[in-house]
Amino acid sequence: MRKAILGICCFVLLQFTALSAHAQEVVKIGLLMTYTGQFTEAATQMDNGIKLYMKQHGDTVAGKKLELIRKDTAGAPDAAKRIAQELLVNDKVDILAGFVITPEALAVSNLSVEAKKFMVVMNAATSIITTKSPYITRSSLTLPQNCEVLGTWAFQNGSRKVFTMVADYAPGQDAEASFQRTFKAAGGEIVDSVRMPLANPDFSAFVQRAKDSGADTIFVFVPGGSQPPALAKALIERGIDPSKIRIMGQGELSDEAALKAMGDAALGIITAFHYDYTHDSAFNKQFVASYNAEFKRNPDFFSVGGYDGMHLIYEALKATGGKADAEALVSAVKGIKWESPRGPVSIDPDTRDIINTVYIRRVEKVDGLVRNVEIAKVENVKDPGKERLKQ
Repeated sequence: MRKAILGICCFVLLQFTALSAHAQEVVKIGLLMTYTGQFTEAATQMDNGIKLYMKQHGDTVAGKKLELIRKDTAGAPDAAKRIAQELLVNDKVDILAGFVITPEALAVSNLSVEAKKFMVVMNAATSIITTKSPYITRSSLTLPQNCEVLGTWAFQNGSRKVFTMVADYAPGQDAEASFQRTFKAAGGEIVDSVRMPLANPDFSAFVQRAKDSGADTIFVFVPGGSQPPALAKALIERGIDPSKIRIMGQGELSDEAALKAMGDAALGIITAFHYDYTHDSAFNKQFVASYNAEFKRNPDFFSVGGYDGMHLIYEALKATGGKADAEALVSAVKGIKWESPRGPVSIDPDTRDIINTVYIRRVEKVDGLVRNVEIAKVENVKDPGKERLKQ
């Protein structure tokens, strides 16, 4: 009888040990994304990039199985913070990732500090985000990278008087300040500026004000998703002709949906951005083909942010042997270099932000299709805001 009881106890102990070992073999990633609300499309595309990377590379890294826990934030910072707390306390996630918009990333950043969790920002682009926690890295972009390059290029290529119109939240303010800084430094004049409400804006009045300002160029920033097509409609309705008044902005302004909405009226729009599905590289062509085969649509910059974000997580876990300690993971990504669909990229070891090429694009008609065409580029662009802080 004693032998039987001892045997049962040994069996239970072995089962418990096996279960514990299994639990240790899982790395949990909490994805906080705007699956509903006005940024649903952005979350869908970002998640598609994540799914494609995992399909191509498997769901096991350094002997650890990755478990993704997807949570909808609906674009609400308070909800994002609450959900992140639940992920950390209840689900015991090892890594926080996603973050379509800046307010949500900022709301969660202090939890990354308190819980000492690695956090990968796959889109939110306001410069200050990575300064809010030593455990944050970013796989997307910063607004100053694109907009400061564009401000300088605009003056060098004939713009003299600019009207700026941006969404009134941190990224829009970042874009406005960045463009204005380098444009004015080059010798240009900002004739007027306006900030538009983030939620459900009526662009018509703002576009009319820009048209009446006497500016030779209009600089625009609105978040990606549903707003660029709506802005495109307002530009058409108010008779803005890019051949007479230059229209410039970050790449959201001429994303695929906006170009479909504008058609030939978009011809001549100038943007600065880090990615377009038409980028001419062998790796991007493979990426676009795989993406189309999987999702029956083209990728966008949200897709690349998710794809590159997963690359960072995989490579960091490989470097740590599967250890999910935040200090070890963030150390592993500092200085890492790889080939992205956008081109060569790396992580700045000082700021943990992305370094990439910024492309100046003009909307042209190619083989009967309205698309972005790269006309200039600046390589190895760091976040200029953080570079100034070093001086």
